[in-house]
Amino acid sequence: MSGFDKVVNSYEAAMAGLEDGMTVIAGGFGLCGIPENLIAEIKRKGTRELTVASNNCGTDDCGLGILLVDKQIKKMIASYVGENALFEAQMMSGELEVELTPQGTLAEKMRAGGAGIPAFYTATGYGTPVGEGKEVKEFNGRPYILEEALQGDFSIAKAWKADRYGNLVFRMTARNFNPMAVTAGKIAVVEVEEIVEVGELSPDEIHLPGIYVDRLILGSFEKVIEQRTVRSA
Repeated sequence: MSGFDKVVNSYEAAMAGLEDGMTVIAGGFGLCGIPENLIAEIKRKGTRELTVASNNCGTDDCGLGILLVDKQIKKMIASYVGENALFEAQMMSGELEVELTPQGTLAEKMRAGGAGIPAFYTATGYGTPVGEGKEVKEFNGRPYILEEALQGDFSIAKAWKADRYGNLVFRMTARNFNPMAVTAGKIAVVEVEEIVEVGELSPDEIHLPGIYVDRLILGSFEKVIEQRTVRSA
């Protein structure tokens, strides 16, 4: 089994090989389903000049936002600025290059990258700044713009459960961008809440097969949310 076992025992080993100037595809939506410990390892390593593709950039003190503090991210490919004031400030000052991408387009760019599809046409963004400079083609009387797929040197993601071969199960909304992000990385690293032995997962419950996963690590998670709203007593 050792030849197929994807489990590593340290976050240092999980992110070994990440170098300055690389592209990282990150799963998560807001702070839901983010690979928080893998992000913390990038922070610890001090890797710089990164291009990061993810739905957003966390908050000022959580998720990918912690990489902005020391300006480890050179370029952010994201759908929205969200709850991160530092992200907004660095974007507006020109310190951080930002490529804002419609959410569905970003998901498809990741999926296409993982599927070996170099580009695709979409109507989303046509006639807006998103479509400027991009090839346009008409299908059935409607204009579409050409979007290129995304691939990263690394992808980082979080799943709920996995077996040692890297077969993944995601939980509820924490699934979000994670499956697509995993497939888009040349080296795919996934942290999980539970690792089971091979054969314990039913094939029907596996959301993403382990063929896409290169490294797997068991983590513990704080699971912070941006804003907690509760009903008054």
